[in-house]
Amino acid sequence: MDNDITKNGHQNSISMEDLIKKKALALGFSLCGINKAKHLIEDGQFVENWMEKGYNAGMSYFERNKDKRYNPSLLVDNTKSIITVLLSYYPETQLSQKDNYRISKYAYGQDYHYVIKDKLALLLEYLKTINPEIEGRAFVDSAPFLDRAWANKAGLGFIGKNTCLINKDAGSFFFIGQLLVNIELDEDKTETKAYCGTCTRCIDSCPTGALVAPHQLDSNKCISYLTIEHKGDLPQGMEKQFSNYIFGCDICQDVCPWNKFSIPTKVDDLKPSSLLAELKTKADWENMKPEQFGEIFRGTAVKRTKYKGLMRNINYIKKVKNKE
Repeated sequence: MDNDITKNGHQNSISMEDLIKKKALALGFSLCGINKAKHLIEDGQFVENWMEKGYNAGMSYFERNKDKRYNPSLLVDNTKSIITVLLSYYPETQLSQKDNYRISKYAYGQDYHYVIKDKLALLLEYLKTINPEIEGRAFVDSAPFLDRAWANKAGLGFIGKNTCLINKDAGSFFFIGQLLVNIELDEDKTETKAYCGTCTRCIDSCPTGALVAPHQLDSNKCISYLTIEHKGDLPQGMEKQFSNYIFGCDICQDVCPWNKFSIPTKVDDLKPSSLLAELKTKADWENMKPEQFGEIFRGTAVKRTKYKGLMRNINYIKKVKNKE
């Protein structure tokens, strides 16, 4: 039993909300915030307008379960509060980039879905020691849910012009996770205003023009979408614009001034493996066999694209060299 709780389960002069946040940080999360569950009408309309423009590209799942996406009480029955956590994935050491292919930093380590869900399961287990009647479900980018909107409303950051959640004290290289619980909690009424100002570095630096306007991402042009979600052939004529990225893209985050405050992750599972670090040249990637792919990327997000998908991306970018 936690030292902040008496034997009969009552708190010792510390609120449930503070206990939750203290435990979340003890579990390794970077930040934690709380909201009351409610229908996000304005945020839902923003997504609807985005889809009307066709910016969701081939991600048809955005068009399903809309009511649940905008109202968490419909996603999980009896949801009263939402606990949002952030977990830094910023690497202390980046992979070799000279004459090399690149993957997004979020894919350096083990699959974040499992890393965060395991930690959220421990947080829920802890809450049950306080009140056995507490029930909850964890979500990590795996359900119809507006995770960035909830993080923003919990005061954990603002939505930047690059559409990422940005914390002005710690940057944007974070995973977001949520625990939906059946108890009433006091919320953090500190929705964060935007601090982008007149800066447009992310928009100006996007090599494919996917950031068509502030807060407007056209997935049809986005390197992350095209190298991970998109099925079939990649669009002709954009090979050079991919900037050697073969899985995901970090350009709009790398150029963001707020990321000078990024804090390296302390979670070993999110750090690159020695096998991944050994891929130091383009030839190392190009000569990779299926069994090597399975060994290097076992348990990582890169497995999502499979060997065939990764080779598609590599062969696509190789056209640049062949044309020169």
